[in-house]
Amino acid sequence: MKKQISKERKQYLKKKKYKQYLVWLTQIVILIGFLAIWEILADRKIIDSFMMSQPSRIWETFINLGSNDLIKHIGVTVYETVIGFLLGTILGIIIAIILWWSEFLSKVAEPYLVVLNSLPKVALRTSYYYMGRSRNTSYYCNGSCNFFNCNNS
Repeated sequence: MKKQISKERKQYLKKKKYKQYLVWLTQIVILIGFLAIWEILADRKIIDSFMMSQPSRIWETFINLGSNDLIKHIGVTVYETVIGFLLGTILGIIIAIILWWSEFLSKVAEPYLVVLNSLPKVALRTSYYYMGRSRNTSYYCNGSCNFFNCNNS
């Protein structure tokens, strides 16, 4: 047997749905207004479009990137992110189980884990090469190629 919903309950649900719709509509209007003001200010040179760009230029760039295998590159990035997350999670769980299981290893590793936890995570990267450095720069420059010529030629 189906439960009957009272008239007051129906009114309450209708009012709640209307408020939710109103919030959504207001958010969309604010977003469109923000983008319109940004576009107008950039067109009239009130803001520097080189520094702040323009919504229309961003959209054109996005469309151009879409025609140049953007979806493929996004797919590769998502794949690498998921694989990295899964490997990191699995490795972390294994290490946690080992440290939980062995009180001796836990005591030995504790100061090192505290130091590693306090370091900025970007300081833990393995090499500059995989972080977008040029292939033409010397391996021994250690990131100073912005100031000095470190090419091997």
